[in-house]
Amino acid sequence: MRDKKRKGAVGIIGLGIMGGAFASHLTKAGWRVIGFDLSRARCQEAKRAGADIAASAAEAAKAVPVIITSLPSPKALDAVAREIAKTKLPRRIVVEMSTFAIEDKERAERVLRNAGHVMLDTPVSGTGAQAKTKDLIFYASGDTASIRKLRPMFRDFGREVYDLGTFGNGSKMKFVANLLVAIHNVAGAEAMVLGMKSGLDPRMVYELATAGAGNSRMFQLRGPMMVKNSYDKPTMKVSVWKKDMQVIGDFAKKIGVTTPLFTATEPIYEQALKAGHGEHDTAAVCAVLEAMAGLKRSRMRAKSR
Repeated sequence: MRDKKRKGAVGIIGLGIMGGAFASHLTKAGWRVIGFDLSRARCQEAKRAGADIAASAAEAAKAVPVIITSLPSPKALDAVAREIAKTKLPRRIVVEMSTFAIEDKERAERVLRNAGHVMLDTPVSGTGAQAKTKDLIFYASGDTASIRKLRPMFRDFGREVYDLGTFGNGSKMKFVANLLVAIHNVAGAEAMVLGMKSGLDPRMVYELATAGAGNSRMFQLRGPMMVKNSYDKPTMKVSVWKKDMQVIGDFAKKIGVTTPLFTATEPIYEQALKAGHGEHDTAAVCAVLEAMAGLKRSRMRAKSR
């Protein structure tokens, strides 16, 4: 692609399941993408998709006006924020798309703001599988002018972006959405196990449940894994999901909200970890419920990544 056809340049720090998909879509849409990740394998994947690879987060920030961060931990966000701040660059817009506690994002926002930059709190609603097909929505919060300016970019790697106003509101909305995801995922697995234990074919259970009133988006996305009894191509790893659930649970307690259904799912995800599904997709809760029900069927799981 020639430079004159490019829409602009954007940096992506964190090239995992989500960040890698962002890089691929933006490159195809005509953006120059400069990526960085501590994992050489992730960098190579992004490079094959057309992205340029920087030697560090600071190097990526020096080359672009907008930086997307999709990171594994608050510690990583702190490090990236400090690294960008130390570069003494002109104003940059940092679009933070991870799922962390609001306090963690506010800490990074202060570091960047004090250095003259703008940070947006913009969590993603959608799974890794949805990221591959651009079936994502973004809960943006912070500087409205920056969100408006970046709307065309968001639409090049997702379905829609929503401006939720004050910084932190994006994370609050993500907590609401993920609470529902946690419940719907376990509910779908519970229904699948009920059907199979009663003698119904799992494929039929999936097809007819998704056609009826009990359908959910999570069952549509994760039901096929439950049918195949195969969870080794994760769109959200159980180990990562447990971190997200902890954030939601802590936030609910902080503001005095009881979450009986959400809380009831926690032991199921915990058991998935103990059973060796940490690197598998969260749909593996179906295997946990099968074991609890004494249901045995042929295993199709491959080795974990």
